[in-house]
Amino acid sequence: MNRMMIIPVTVATGAALCVAALGATVTDLGPWYQALAKPDWNPPDVVFPMGWTVIYALITVAGITAWRAAPTAARAEWVLGLFALNGFLNISWSLIFFRLQRPDWAFFELTLLWLSILVMIVFCWRFSKSAALLLVPYLGWVSFAGALNWAVVQLNAPFG
Repeated sequence: MNRMMIIPVTVATGAALCVAALGATVTDLGPWYQALAKPDWNPPDVVFPMGWTVIYALITVAGITAWRAAPTAARAEWVLGLFALNGFLNISWSLIFFRLQRPDWAFFELTLLWLSILVMIVFCWRFSKSAALLLVPYLGWVSFAGALNWAVVQLNAPFG
């Protein structure tokens, strides 16, 4: 590995691991979640950690790629800011859905998460098509999660 890449790779990997760990910490698949009615097309619980592992790896590579390809320091800072905001929104969804037990609120927060991914794709596309394309599976994953979240709301409302 190029010496110039050690710091960005280390920082990006550490950030992705922190977001993943925080998200996993606030995710509670206990009795409340198990009691929720879910659609027939809900995947087994074991699929989600595997899927998120792949998604976080893609996000990490996309972030490093976009940051390195940014044509100016200001654009590189925007990359970092957009990815940080997205990480915050990612963790917030888990907190709202699982800890606050509000899938209805989580669905609306998920729309912000989805939009943040779209903004990252559009922003990165301008100078790194590969970084933008690495984020497309994340958008697809969150789109599926949104449909699943909405189905849970429909099958279980009202909440609170």
